[in-house]
Amino acid sequence: MTGKGARLVLVLALAALLVAAGSPALAQTITLKGASQFDDTHSFNQNMLKLEEETKKCYKKPVNFVLHRNRELGLEKDYFAYMSQGISVDYAVVAPSHMATFSKQATLMDMPFLFRDIDHWNKVLSTGEALKPIYDDVLAKADVMLINYGGGGVRNIVGKKPVRNMEELKNFPIRVMGAPIQTRMFQAITAAPTVIAYDEVYNAVLTGVIQAGENESPGWSQMKWHEVAPNISKTMHAITIRPLVFSAKTFRKLPKDLQDCLLKAAPIAGAHARKWERDADDKILKQYESEKKIQVHEFKDRAKILELAAPVKEDFAKEVGADKVLANINAVK
Repeated sequence: MTGKGARLVLVLALAALLVAAGSPALAQTITLKGASQFDDTHSFNQNMLKLEEETKKCYKKPVNFVLHRNRELGLEKDYFAYMSQGISVDYAVVAPSHMATFSKQATLMDMPFLFRDIDHWNKVLSTGEALKPIYDDVLAKADVMLINYGGGGVRNIVGKKPVRNMEELKNFPIRVMGAPIQTRMFQAITAAPTVIAYDEVYNAVLTGVIQAGENESPGWSQMKWHEVAPNISKTMHAITIRPLVFSAKTFRKLPKDLQDCLLKAAPIAGAHARKWERDADDKILKQYESEKKIQVHEFKDRAKILELAAPVKEDFAKEVGADKVLANINAVK
């Protein structure tokens, strides 16, 4: 073969390789790995599945989303650690408490009485602008992005007897979670909080050690607290925030158009997840009430407990460096 012929063969071979590299069928498909402790009936999974659906609508090139369900990859605290390291998990819904090792500011999102009501909660989370300092802090310290905000479970008092006003709340023995802010907050609103393991609440109420717990509808119904504490008093002292987080180490490696599609899809998925969780919470409450398994009571002095909680909220926000975030949230009308 002459030198000219050899060059022609080489040019044709290179052209074929370039065509193959540009072929969608042969191009390497990007795979993103999600993780959840739950199945697809849970709002966390619904958030991630909606993210996948909306991203694929926007991004017209091959991309795979693989969601590992039912604790296949461990627990939420594991997922967050993996995402921070850029290994094993690319995205997951994670409770703010699991970010505390990296960001104290993130714990503000778990604080009771953070929101005036459900409408206020939804307005804050729909844009996420008020929470931007927390986003920046988590990104800087953990290299993880908070790309949307799900949640929506409303925590109420679940007790042996009704708590409908400040008089009935005063010195009321109630189980709270172990975080010190929980005890401080319930003391501030004049209740008598005590820390008891989650699995021991049923027996503690049954034996009279405490009179109540506090929880969302899916939580108390799953643990059957209503069997010993059938009075749900609507203090609405917390409305959950459950961020969908994404490994920034993974995100930076993605093509710009895929990054754009993920960020476009994220708020749509967050709104879907918030509605899903709110509907699920309300459905359980209404079903159990109609079946006469519980009695639901309005708490008439909610404005008073918000007033009593305010100084504790401000002190805690300063302690964790999130006073600007609290001011942002309070300013949302």
